[in-house]
Amino acid sequence: MKFIETIKNVYKIEELRNRIMVTLGLLLVYRFGAQVVLPGIDASKLAEFAGKFDAGGIGGLLNAFTGGAFANASVFALGIMPYISASIVVQLMQIAVPYLQKLQKEGESGRKKINQITRWLTIGICLVQAPSYLAGLPALGVPTEAFILGQTPMFYISSVIILVTGCIFAMWLGEKITDKGIGNGISILIMVGIIATLPQSFAQEFASRVLQSNGGLIMILIELVIWFVIILASIMLVMAVRKIPVQYARRTASGGYEKNIFGARQFIPLKLNASGVMPIIFAQAIMFVPSAVASLSDSSWAQSVQANFSDIFGLWYNIVFAVLILIFTYFYTAITVPTNKMADDLKRSGGFIPGIKPGTDTAEFLDRVMSQITLPGSIFLALIAVFPAFVVKLIGMQQGWALFYGGTSLLIMVGVAIDTMQQINAYLLNRHYDGLMKSGKNRKAVA
Repeated sequence: MKFIETIKNVYKIEELRNRIMVTLGLLLVYRFGAQVVLPGIDASKLAEFAGKFDAGGIGGLLNAFTGGAFANASVFALGIMPYISASIVVQLMQIAVPYLQKLQKEGESGRKKINQITRWLTIGICLVQAPSYLAGLPALGVPTEAFILGQTPMFYISSVIILVTGCIFAMWLGEKITDKGIGNGISILIMVGIIATLPQSFAQEFASRVLQSNGGLIMILIELVIWFVIILASIMLVMAVRKIPVQYARRTASGGYEKNIFGARQFIPLKLNASGVMPIIFAQAIMFVPSAVASLSDSSWAQSVQANFSDIFGLWYNIVFAVLILIFTYFYTAITVPTNKMADDLKRSGGFIPGIKPGTDTAEFLDRVMSQITLPGSIFLALIAVFPAFVVKLIGMQQGWALFYGGTSLLIMVGVAIDTMQQINAYLLNRHYDGLMKSGKNRKAVA
C-alpha cells in the first residue's frame, strides 16, 4: 500500500524521524501533566465531579480545549489559552501602538521582542485567571470535602503559583515543538487537548445509542457519515483560495523592462477564510459576557438571559454567536490582509494584475475581491460553528460528542492536521520521495 510505503519513507529520513519523536515525547509530557492534580485537592472527589461535568456549558467548552485538565483541576488546568489570549491582544495592539508597529518592521529582532512582550502578558493573564479558576471550582460543582486543607490563603497562593508555572511550561513545550519538532507547537498542544476527550465522548454517545436502545448502530453509522462530511467541508473551507493572476515584467538585457505576454505569470492566493478560527474565538469571548453580567442581578429578565447564554447549544446563543462570527470575520480579515501593502509590494517587484492599473487601483481591486469572497466564507464558517447545536437538537446527540461536529474544535483539528501534513510532505518531496498530500511517481535521489 502507498500509505505504508510513505510511512517507511518518513522513517528513512533521519531528521524528520527525530523531529516526530521529539514532538511525540513532548506531547506525552503535556498529557501527563494534565493528569496531575493540584496539591491540596482530593483526586477521588474530583473524579466524581469530572464524571458529572456539564459538557453543554461554558466550562465544558474550556474543558475540551484543555483536554480534560480543567475538570481535573490539574497543574495544566489553564492550558495554553492564556498564551493564545495574549497573542490575540498583542496582534490587535499592533494596529494602534506605534512601538509595536516599529518592532513588526524590524524583522527577526523585532519578532523576538514581540514574543517576549507576549510572554509577559501571558503571565499577567494567568495571574488573573488562576485565582478566578480556583474561586470558581465550588460554583462548578467541586464538593467542599475535595479541598483537603480547606480553601486557605496558603492553598490559593501555592495553587496560583503552580497554575501560572504550568501555563508557562506548556508554552515552553509548544515553542520547543515548533523549534525541534514538527508543526506549530502551540496549535498541536491545543489539538491534542481536544482529541484527548474524543474517545470518552464517543464512548458516551455509543452507550447512549446502543446500550440504551436510542437508535442503535444505525444511528452511530449515520453520525459517523455526517462527521465525515462536515470534516470534508471544513477542509474545503481551510484550503479554498481565489487565485488572482499576476503578470511580471521581464527584465531585458539592457536593464529595462518589457511588459509582454512572455513575462513570468504567477498568482496571488486570497483565502476564502483568511481569518481562520479567530472569529469564532473572538465571538466566544464576547458570548461569555451576557451570562456573567446577568448573574449579577436577581431579576427574572437577568435569569432568562443567563439561562439562554449559558447553554452553548441553545437557540438564542447560537443566533447571536453566528451574527458575531460574521462581523468578526470581516473585522479580522480587514486587519490581517493588508491589500495596500500587497499592491505596493507588487508594484515594486514589477508585477501587475492584467487589466488593473498598479498602485491604488490594484489595492481597491484586491480589497473588493476580498470583500466578495469573505461573505460566503463567513457564512460557511458560521454554519460550521453552530452545527453542533443542530445535531444536538435534531438527532439528540450527546453534547460532548457534538462538540466535534463543528466550531473551534473541528476547525483547529483540521487546520493543524493539514499544516503538519504539509510540513511532513515538504520533507518527503525534498528528499525525492512521494508526498503525503499528492500521489506521484517515486523519484530517486541523485547521487
